[in-house]
Amino acid sequence: MNGITKHYGESTVLKDVTVKVRPGEIHALLGENGAGKSTLMNILFGMPVIHTTGGFKGEVHVNGQHTHIHSPQEAMAQGIGMVHQEFMLIPGFTITENIKLNREISRPNLVSRILGRELESLDHASMATDARKALDSVGVGIKESTLVRTLPVGYMQFVEIAREIDKTGVKLLVFDEPTAVLTESEADQLISVMKGIAASGIAIIFITHRLNEVLQAADTVTVLRDGKLVASKPIPQTSLVDMAGMMIGRGSEGIIAIPKREQPLSGKLALQVRDLYVDMPGEMVRGLDLDVMEGEIVGIGGLAGQGKVGLPNGVMGLYPAQGSVKLFGEDLPLNMPENALRQGISMVSEDRRGVGLLLDESIEDNIAFNAIQIKHQFLTGVSKFKIRSAKKVREHAKDMIKKLDIRCQSPAQATGTLSGGNQQKVCIARALTMDPRFLFVSEPTRGIDIGAKALVLDTLVRLNRDHGLTIVIVSSELMELRSICDRIVIVAEGRVVSILRPDSADADFGLAMSGIKAQGGQSE
Repeated sequence: MNGITKHYGESTVLKDVTVKVRPGEIHALLGENGAGKSTLMNILFGMPVIHTTGGFKGEVHVNGQHTHIHSPQEAMAQGIGMVHQEFMLIPGFTITENIKLNREISRPNLVSRILGRELESLDHASMATDARKALDSVGVGIKESTLVRTLPVGYMQFVEIAREIDKTGVKLLVFDEPTAVLTESEADQLISVMKGIAASGIAIIFITHRLNEVLQAADTVTVLRDGKLVASKPIPQTSLVDMAGMMIGRGSEGIIAIPKREQPLSGKLALQVRDLYVDMPGEMVRGLDLDVMEGEIVGIGGLAGQGKVGLPNGVMGLYPAQGSVKLFGEDLPLNMPENALRQGISMVSEDRRGVGLLLDESIEDNIAFNAIQIKHQFLTGVSKFKIRSAKKVREHAKDMIKKLDIRCQSPAQATGTLSGGNQQKVCIARALTMDPRFLFVSEPTRGIDIGAKALVLDTLVRLNRDHGLTIVIVSSELMELRSICDRIVIVAEGRVVSILRPDSADADFGLAMSGIKAQGGQSE
């Protein structure tokens, strides 16, 4: 892939990226979330999202020949296969039926001899033989007649690989986070399978965040950062620390001056989380422990799906959770969102449009909504006969608009007409209206411009410094966490792997995000 550049609107997600993979090579592709790995693979595999958004610049060569790949079908015809992170299996089909899907083997029968090959019978025995051969090649002894829906998750991953191996003419396989759902022994088995595939002459692109697996399996590593190629190196010429530094790669810019505190922290516990499990789709929280001190700003970082978003959603009761949580020394019952709000904990959701805001309603109604529903504030009347006080709601909204500098025409303006940064401030205003003692803010700057990001982050710092509000910020933007947080907790595979100072080395952050405890960090 030579000189690949891709734009989505005005945003450049890949800029002049070149990646070369040799036959029989395991080529690791590394990068943080948003580095451009998925976009690059979408181009290679001819995914429709690329061609419906203006295509791309650059060239793709397969076996030395310049080629144009406009669909996954064309990619497969060129010998390119992909083992997806999200399983592409049909649960109600057997393993054999999944492996041979769209490549079924048939045999003639009396009807087909008269009316045509379309009416031939499926040759189940031959299909089962092929499936058995593919399963044996990946070291899986399970019966090929087993329904996929009955399989453990790890076995599903091996069935995906067996399906790709069964295809004829495969020259290149892309493995997208293949070990993410596997146990340690299954991951070792998979790496052994990958090496066997490569030994047969098939090239492999191995996308992973586990740096130790790169050293164990790969021949070459390519690192992307912010859509640009950082380096391609033979594995003997690199190390864990080197790869981690290339992924984060901000050098001296990573050392951030933390805003000064006029008062030292009290040393008292604000939040204590023990053995937390959260059942949230796409997130893993498995036995997580965390302490947050009163008056701190603590950042929660980590790769997508590793548990950082699941933590606040579980504590707030938005998804089923189990474990022990204490807020300022008092037990916080899980799975009860209203109770969490009443005990003084609020949350600004990562999904401000889907969860956080009523986009068709006014700014003032959005700000007051939770306080009216949970605390029965902004009401007028007597006894049980109370109604919303438009005057109280309006006065409070004006006060919050002034304090948070929400740029709007009036409190009555529809929230959906505001800019992204101002919508985020409305979310913060709603949370603050509950007068919380503790605030979760999840992905506070997602989808807003640079200027608005600075305003939102400054707002959070002022709330902490001026009012002593304890804040936990969950973010995929590591540099933002390093600019305002007292400590940064890195979560991997559902647990805390390291707690770092904002001025810790870039390599320490990179290692921690790959699931390896950094030397400069603490462990829980």
